[in-house]
Amino acid sequence: MKVLVVSGGVISGLGKGITTSSLGRLLKARGVPVTILKIDPYLNVDAGTMNPYQHGEVFVLDDGTEADLDLGTYERFLGQSLVGTHNLTTGKIYRAVIEKERRGDYLGNTVQIIPHVTGEIKRTIREVAQAAGAEVILVEVGGTVGDIESMPFLEALRELSYELGEGHMAFVHTTLVPVVGPVGEAKTKPTQHSVRELRAIGIRPNLIIARGPAPLTPDIKAKISLFCDVPPEAVISVPDQPIIYEVPLVLEAQGVGAQLTRLLGLPDRPPDFAAWKEFLTTYRRCEGSVEVAIVGKYTELRDAYLSHSEAFHHCQGHLGVEVRLQWYDSEDIPRNPSLLARLERSDALLVPGGFGPRGVEGKIRSIETARSRGIPYLGVCYGFQMQAVEFARNVLGLPHANSTEVDPEGPDPVVCLLEEQKGLNDLGGTMRLGAQRVILTPGSKVASVYGKNEVWERHRHRFEINPQYLERFREAGLLVTGTSVDGRVEVLEEPNHPFFVGVQFHPEFLSRPEAPHPLYMALVRAAIARKEVATPVAPAPALA
Repeated sequence: MKVLVVSGGVISGLGKGITTSSLGRLLKARGVPVTILKIDPYLNVDAGTMNPYQHGEVFVLDDGTEADLDLGTYERFLGQSLVGTHNLTTGKIYRAVIEKERRGDYLGNTVQIIPHVTGEIKRTIREVAQAAGAEVILVEVGGTVGDIESMPFLEALRELSYELGEGHMAFVHTTLVPVVGPVGEAKTKPTQHSVRELRAIGIRPNLIIARGPAPLTPDIKAKISLFCDVPPEAVISVPDQPIIYEVPLVLEAQGVGAQLTRLLGLPDRPPDFAAWKEFLTTYRRCEGSVEVAIVGKYTELRDAYLSHSEAFHHCQGHLGVEVRLQWYDSEDIPRNPSLLARLERSDALLVPGGFGPRGVEGKIRSIETARSRGIPYLGVCYGFQMQAVEFARNVLGLPHANSTEVDPEGPDPVVCLLEEQKGLNDLGGTMRLGAQRVILTPGSKVASVYGKNEVWERHRHRFEINPQYLERFREAGLLVTGTSVDGRVEVLEEPNHPFFVGVQFHPEFLSRPEAPHPLYMALVRAAIARKEVATPVAPAPALA
C-alpha cells in the first residue's frame, strides 16, 4: 500500500480538497489506480445534520452516506464513485472504539488514544485502500495542523509512515503565502510556523503547496525551501485559478507528477491529459453566454450549492457557451417584487434543494414566473416539490396548497411526509438516501434527455408528492414522467413548455467535467435556444 497524505496549515479553506483531488488526477493520468479518504476531525458521525452555512453542501454518495463536500470534488476530479468509508470522522472512530470496548475486544486493557484510537484510524485507512483495490490511497486531513481535534489522526499517520517504511508514504503540506503591504510582498512566516508545527509532531513534509493570490517568485521559493528543509523544486506555487480544473495542469507544469512517482516508487509513465485539456480548451474558448438564475435560501454561502455550480462549469466546458450564474436569495423576492422582473430576463432558472419553511414563497413565485413566461426551468428536490405546489395553487386553483413540511395542517397537502419517516426521532442518516432506480416514461422529454428509460440517481429527502393529486395534475398538463420502482413520483414535466422539469433526486451529484449531467446540459441548451429565439408561452389556464 502506498499512502499520500495532504495536510493544511495557517487557515482552513485553502483548497486542500482541490489539492488532494488534483494529486489524484496526476497519478490517475499515469495509469496508477487511486482512491481517496477524507478525514474530518469533528465529532459528528457524518455531515447529514449540519447546517449548510457552517459546513457547505452535504454531498450524498451512492450508498446513502451524507458526506463532506470534498467527496464531491474527489468524485468529479477522479471520475469514480466513492462510498461512506471514504469519509472518516472522529465520531465514527470513537463510536467504533467504544463499541469494541463494550464487547470486550480489548481484553480488559485500559482504552487510550494511543494505541487504540490511532490503531482504529490506521485499520480504517488500510481497509479502504484494500477494498478499493487501489495502489495509492490519498488521505486528506481536515482542519489545520495544531488543531486539537486532528492530533490523533496526524499521530496515526506518523505511526503508519513508520510501519510502511520509506518509499511507501509521502506528505504534502498546503499553506498560505499571503501578499501584504503597499508593495505587495509575499510573506513566508505563516508557512514557516506551520511546517515547524508539523515537524514538532514527527512529520516532515515532502512537498509544500504554497497557496496565494499570485505566483511565487524564485527568491520566495528559495526562502521557503531553506527554512522548511525541502528542496526548491518541492516548493510548489499554486496561485488562484479562474477554474479549479486548471490546478492539475498547474501542478504538472511544476513537475509534481514526476516527484510523486519518485517519492512513492511508482513507474514513471507519461501522463495522459488529452480529455482534460480538451474540456479546459472548450471552457476557455466560449462563444456567447447565457444567464441562469439560481433561487435558494443559502445563497450567501456559495459552497452550499457547490455541486450545482460545478455542473454548470461542466456544461460550459462541453458546449463552449459561458454560463453566468445569477444568485437570488428566495427570502428577498417577496420583499422586493422587482427581483422577479430581473429574473424574467434570465435565460433559465434553477431552484435547488433545501429544508424548512424559510424562503418558500420566494421560490414559488420564481417558479410561477418561469412557468408562465416560458423560461427553461429545472427544480431539484425541494425545487421539484415547490413546482408541484406552485402548479396546484396557480393552475389547479388551490390557493392554500402546500407541503406539510411548511404547513402541517393545510387543506391541500400536495407534498407530504414519506410514510416510513413518520414516528422517527433520530435525524441523522434516516432520510431516503443514496442511489435509487428511476423508471422514465418512454417518449417523455426527460427520457429523451437521458437517451434511456431507466436511470440511477442519488436522493436525499423526507417528503414526497402526494399521489392523491396526480390525476388532477395530469388533466391540467403537468405529467409524471418518472417514478421509483415502488411508484413514488420522481419526475414532473410540462410537455408544452420549452423545458419545465422537476426531479426529486439530486442530479448535480453525478455531473463530471468529462461527463456533464444530461439534465444540466438540457437546461443550458434550452437557455441557449431561448436566447436565440424568444418564443413566449401562454400560461396554463386556471381551473375552476
